Amino acid sequence: MADLKERLLPPKPQSAINIRDASYRPSASGRQPFQGMDLSGLKKRGQGLRSWIRVDTSGNSQIIEVDKFTMMRRCDLPARDLRLLDPLFVYPSTILGREKAIVVNLEQIRCIITADEVLLLNSLDSYVLQYVVELQRRLTSGVGEVWQSEGPELNRRRSSRGFDNVYGSTSPDYLPFEFRALEVALEAACTFLDSQAAELEIEAYPLLDELTSKISTLNLERVRRLKSRLVALTRRVQKVRDEIEQLMDDDGDMAEMYLTEKKSRMESSFYGDQSLVGFRSNDGLSASAPVSPVASPPELRRLEKSLSIARSRHESMRSSESATENIEELEMLLEAYFVLIDSTLNKLTSLKEYIDDTEDFINIQLDNVRNQLIQFELLLTTATFVVAIFGVVAGIFGMNFAIPMFDDPGAFKWVLIITGVCGIIIFCAFVWFFKYRRLMPL
Repeated sequence: MADLKERLLPPKPQSAINIRDASYRPSASGRQPFQGMDLSGLKKRGQGLRSWIRVDTSGNSQIIEVDKFTMMRRCDLPARDLRLLDPLFVYPSTILGREKAIVVNLEQIRCIITADEVLLLNSLDSYVLQYVVELQRRLTSGVGEVWQSEGPELNRRRSSRGFDNVYGSTSPDYLPFEFRALEVALEAACTFLDSQAAELEIEAYPLLDELTSKISTLNLERVRRLKSRLVALTRRVQKVRDEIEQLMDDDGDMAEMYLTEKKSRMESSFYGDQSLVGFRSNDGLSASAPVSPVASPPELRRLEKSLSIARSRHESMRSSESATENIEELEMLLEAYFVLIDSTLNKLTSLKEYIDDTEDFINIQLDNVRNQLIQFELLLTTATFVVAIFGVVAGIFGMNFAIPMFDDPGAFKWVLIITGVCGIIIFCAFVWFFKYRRLMPL
């Protein structure tokens, strides 16, 4: 990993001449790093250059510096699609199928996948470097290791049909380059989100158990922060799940993402037109001028028409059959990672339900304490009322008037006894009334 990070470090700013000279310097594998690229436009737009990591179909990686407009022409993408890959902006997870490329924005993995290469924004993020390493490993490893992360049913289908024509064939069992790169991106995103969900689970359950045993301001604040992280992570996982589900529901989008088939179809149609031009040239007809239906022999016109109809029928049948098979292949690939991301979402949903249950339990505890305080306050108020009776009796006997009871030495004792008994009777009557109305469990 350290060697790869050293190799993928973004180059220091330099002049356009130095960039041009460096572009023709051979790499460690003996190849030209920028072979087949036109860097003449970099001089004019040197300040808009961005560093990209390019991985080709052979697993070779290199760093290139390309400006925005060159990248738009290279991949035939609009500016709004490239804006999704801008690290300065935060966009939700997106997978877009275009005419010549697939735009992938899944967490840290932001790349453009074509039929021949993968272009990632150069970054020192560990997940980006792991994506590059894993993609290189799968591209350079044997065929049997490519599908090791897929389901047993798909592997059984592939093994039953055999791998005799894997390389260079049009067999539906062969995953093209863009699907391999998309698979690694989906695996990296799903693994990253699942690891974050696992870390959140490890941190959440002990904290919630501690909160149920001891309700304090510190524990409540920690749970509040934990719930905020959970909501943010759930939103990200839900967006990835919805994006995969949307792709699986739309056959047109899945067919649009099969770039290798579209490229081979365009090449075959081009070579078919060239062969038709050669056939006309061999018969002495001009390839540059249009063929007049009056001057052409009837046999030649009928032969040309039959050949055109047969070729179009063959192309349409082959494209429809291969599109259906490839859509099924891509759908099974997306379904595997849909199950994985759905499992992560279920974990987060279970954790959220556990947090909600803990909050309900805490609220029940707080309501119980509040009810006990109200009961105690009710008893205290009743006792205060009983004690107030002694104050009323003392106020009455404290008035300035003479009665024969004042001359009796035992009258004060009887007044206290009678007042106390009346107070106790009144207090017991209140308590019985509270119990009768179920105001307190006594």
